[in-house]
Amino acid sequence: MENKSLTVTIELAKPAQEVFSCLTSQAANWWGGKDLSGGNARLHDEFVIHHPGAHYSKQKVVEFVAGQKWVWLVTDSKLDWLQNNKSEWTNTKMIFELEAQGEHCLLHFTHQGLVPELECYPLVEKGWNTVIRDYLFNYVTEGKIAEALYR
Repeated sequence: MENKSLTVTIELAKPAQEVFSCLTSQAANWWGGKDLSGGNARLHDEFVIHHPGAHYSKQKVVEFVAGQKWVWLVTDSKLDWLQNNKSEWTNTKMIFELEAQGEHCLLHFTHQGLVPELECYPLVEKGWNTVIRDYLFNYVTEGKIAEALYR
């Protein structure tokens, strides 16, 4: 069976351990900005991303392999802009996997359960591409904080 979940892969000119550190200890800098609250750098940490009037999601870190893999389970969600099921993200997973390649690495991001059949897919696909390819890439490679990029 083909995996239809959303995936994004980028190459970063940094070692995997350094990229992993940016991902896990500084997520507010590349995704949530001031709208991220709670911890997300250890197994079982829980955090919330809340963009009032648009997006609410609560995540729990369910897998953490230092330098290699970081997985969030969405335990609650509300996407205000959806017409039908506003909680389409609930019980989906965001998976960040790093593949070391010397002083570079590949970051494979999968939003498991986010499939084309969902109402939110077209807009969320654009969003994740921006977050991973632009915000995260620019933060890891140049130290540019995402909030400054989208304001």
